[in-house]
Formats: sequence, C-alpha cells, structure tokens
Amino acid sequence: MTDASYKATAGFCAWVDRYLNFEKNPKKGIFWLETMRFLCEKLGNPQSSCRCIHVAGSKGKGSISRMIASILEEYGLSCGIYSSPHIVDFEERISTIHGYFEDCVYKKSTDEVVSCVEGISADEWPGGRQPTWFELVTLYAFCCFRNAGVDFAVYEVGMGGRLDATNVVFPECCCINTIELEHTEYLGDTLELIAGEKAGIIKENVPVVIGWQKDDCVKDVFRKIAGEKKAPVIFAEKEASVSVKGYARQKKDPCVAMEATLKSRFFESDINASLRLLGEFQAKNAVVAALAVKTVFKDISGEQIERGLAKACLPARFEILSAPEPFCGIKSLVLDGAHTVNSVRYTMETFKKVFGDDTAKEKAVLLFACASDKDVEDIAPCFKGSFASVFLTKPGYEKGSDLPRLDKAFESASIEHVLIEDCEKGIKTAFEKASKEKSLLLVTGSFYLVSEVRKLLW
Repeated sequence: MTDASYKATAGFCAWVDRYLNFEKNPKKGIFWLETMRFLCEKLGNPQSSCRCIHVAGSKGKGSISRMIASILEEYGLSCGIYSSPHIVDFEERISTIHGYFEDCVYKKSTDEVVSCVEGISADEWPGGRQPTWFELVTLYAFCCFRNAGVDFAVYEVGMGGRLDATNVVFPECCCINTIELEHTEYLGDTLELIAGEKAGIIKENVPVVIGWQKDDCVKDVFRKIAGEKKAPVIFAEKEASVSVKGYARQKKDPCVAMEATLKSRFFESDINASLRLLGEFQAKNAVVAALAVKTVFKDISGEQIERGLAKACLPARFEILSAPEPFCGIKSLVLDGAHTVNSVRYTMETFKKVFGDDTAKEKAVLLFACASDKDVEDIAPCFKGSFASVFLTKPGYEKGSDLPRLDKAFESASIEHVLIEDCEKGIKTAFEKASKEKSLLLVTGSFYLVSEVRKLLW
C-alpha cells in the first residue's frame, strides 16, 4: 500500500470511527435498510454502477466471494470484492484479487462519502437515526467500485442478510452457504429463524445457489422463500459432488495445494481444481462459487473456472506460512480464523490431513483465543489429543473475551493448557515454545487473534 492510499483510507477510517461499530460494540435494534437507501439515493445509487453477486451464510462466504471474483477475472471481467473482517489493512475489505485499488479511488470515495454525510442535518435522517460504521463502510465500498469502474462486484453479507447494509444491491445471482446457530441474540435462536434472515437476500426472479446444509428445516425455509420470490434455486449438494484427491506439499515451500474434482450437470465436464484454500469444505465452497458464476455466464469454460479457483486465496483461512524471525524454528505455521464449532472441527480435520502424523510426531502447539459469545464448551474438545502444548489468551484488545469461562472449558475437556491474559505475551510465548520444539503451530479461534499475530510479528 502506498503512502497516498494509506492517508486516504486513514482519513476515512478516522472519520468513520466516530460512528457505532457493531463489530466492536454489539447493540440490538440497529438493523434496517432505510438509512442505506437514503444514503445511496443521495449519492446517485453507486450500488447500481456495476453488476454483482451477493453472498450470505454462517460460514464460508468470504472464501466463496474470493473464488467467485477470481473466476470472474479469468473470464475477463474486472471485479471488486467487499468482505469482512480485515486482518491487518482496512483496504482488505474493499479490494480486488490483485490487491488494493489506485490511491485516487479511495481518496475520491472518501471525499464523496464524508461530504454527503456531513451535509445531512440531524432531522433529515430516516427515523432520526444516525448511520452506523458498517453502513458507511458499505456505502464507501459502493463508491470505490463506481470510481474504479469495475465490471462486476462480489458483496459478502456482514451479518444475517435481510437487514444487512449490503442488501440494497440487486444481484444477478445470490449464494447462501451453510447455516449454523450464530449471533442468536440478533438473528434468532433456531436454525429456521437464522435461515429466514439469510434468505432475506433472495430477490424476485434472481437465481440463488444454496451451499451444503445439514438440516432439512433450513432447506425448507430456502425453498419456501425462493418460491415466494419466483427465484430459481440450485441446491449444490443435490446438483453437484466433490471428491478430494489429496494434498500436495512442497518440501521447501510452506504452500500446500488441495487437488479436488467437482462434478455437476451444469458443467460441460469435470472441474479438476487445484485449490490454495484447503479442506473438503473449501472444495464444496468452490462448487457454490462455480455454480454461481456458471448461472450468470453460461458460456464460461471449465478451464477458466479451474484457473480462477487455483488463484483464489484468502488470509487467515488455513493459511500456511513460514514463521518470521526470530521464530524460524517453527516447522509450519497455520493461521485460521475459525470461530464456530463446525469451522473449528473442519480446521482440525484439515490440520490432521495436511500434516498427517506430524501432528503427533512434531508435538504440535496450539494458540487459541475467542470472543466471549463463542461456544467454547463445545469447541475445546475439538483439540483434545492433538497438541503437546496449548496456550490460551485474549483475541486482541478490541474484542471482548471471557477468560475464566475459556479456562474452565479446556479444563473440563481435560486439556492441559497455559492461560496468559496479555495477548502480546501469549502470542510470543506460544511462538517461542513452537520454535524451540521445532514443531507445528496452529493459531485459531478468532480473526482478531490472527490480526494481532500479524501486526506483532510482521
């Protein structure tokens, strides 16, 4: 990132931080679309400046968004990606698969949004309600994509779907990936209620691709709402199959590729994908992404899909790295933002498959932290028997945590561990241990923890 783009986005970030940030300070009763519609109208509806695909789900939506954008680029379209959270740089939220936009794009968009919002009097706001941080960042993304002149955009839902700030776009296809119990205080305490919120992105006559679901009640919700909207619905698990052939590790390179075959009647031939995003669930995500693009662009070739999938990558999604100085003794470092029970299970499943017996032979080390609202009682047992050393800490300094509860959960799971309240000390201690033992190190449980690791060590 150049100094100019840093100053442009830093100025926007300093300004927008004055508004309520749900990611840092969750609050009920702040979700509706009237403010977004009002702001978009004020700025000439920047959300309509390019074609788009809209992606929701409890898990995997970031990976799917990245895969879609990567495939679209192979098809010859310039594509913007709006996603969250960012790991280190704010620009990660509003970018392309190649990196950040030109400095002038962020600067012009900052000027447009700030000028617009500060020109609105208190009594003009719909319902007398001030905009939130996420609404303004979403508006900023719309303006960035318009000013960059992208052909296409992929929008990842922040939370839920029906009342999410992104839900003012009119996409050419929607994707809804796996549904889990999450954010129950805001989305509802049953799978059906949560599915109903996610299904709120389904639009009239717009095709929707549904990712793998464990519960029939969720599928029923999607069928019902898609039927009401006359939206063609494609259930990926019914229309496609996935087989993972294995993982190819390089001796001197931390990079690992997963070879997978994707089959569907929508593809002219099998898609033989070499994925940098690892885990069988990522192969399923690849199917959802490929089906979405194929739905919009029926003439896209299997080769273009394969090349796009091969280039798709995303920080902190089972990201395998070489450890930085002075921790070069670490054999392999894995950063993963998994923070739900199922995502942690998938992470551990992939960890064992990629590294095989090394998870035992190399005396693997775990560094774990999570927010206070996570289901640590069910998460903790996922790690049992796989690590010689376990370190628990806070997920950084911005996200609330419950260390006594975390401590008790790992104790109840009969997992020996060391609890270190100070996040920076916890990170350094875990890294020193793994380096000294020349072992594997898995850092997981929170994107905020991964962010702190990156900021501290790189």
